[in-house]
Amino acid sequence: MGWVGPQRPWLYLVTDRGCMGGRPLAEVVLAAVQGGVRCVQLREKHLPLADFVAMARALKAWLAPTGVPLVINDNIDVALACEAHGVHLGQSDTPVHLARKQLPPDVFIGLSIETMADLHAVPAGCVDYLGVSPIFATPTKTDTRTVWGLDGLRTARALTTLPLVAIGGIHADNVHAVQEAGADGIAVVSAICAASDPCQAAKNLLA
Repeated sequence: MGWVGPQRPWLYLVTDRGCMGGRPLAEVVLAAVQGGVRCVQLREKHLPLADFVAMARALKAWLAPTGVPLVINDNIDVALACEAHGVHLGQSDTPVHLARKQLPPDVFIGLSIETMADLHAVPAGCVDYLGVSPIFATPTKTDTRTVWGLDGLRTARALTTLPLVAIGGIHADNVHAVQEAGADGIAVVSAICAASDPCQAAKNLLA
């Protein structure tokens, strides 16, 4: 518990192979890390379990020399199998208090919150950071209940001491405003995965 990002704002990449234009996962992720990404979440909604585990193990090995932690989206079994550094859970996934019991104590847990009610319901002592989702409307996540906006992010910041990772529609033109509204971390999907130069895209976000 108590995980914190290596810098503020942390630049956090959530993978989406569907918008990588056929490029290998390793190529895009490692270029993004070279550009300044400091946390990588592997999100695979449709892979069979064995393939998900194999991909996670390979990605963890690629990231090992960089010191960048690997987070697994949704799947605790995959996280355990590949010895991931963290797990990110949504509101419909394994409840975080149960996940905390299943995972080693050094594995950190992130939880997506989509409403103020979700924020108020976060159990004490189980979560290391909150993913505030989405800040702006985005085609990469269409199943959310609300859009937070900058004012919603400011309100969330005032109500919790947990680190907040903002995601959803964030790009180089609005990232500063998101940081100013209280985000400790900035998570992006297509802004890096779909970029022709993921390294430069990461640098632009951090600049």
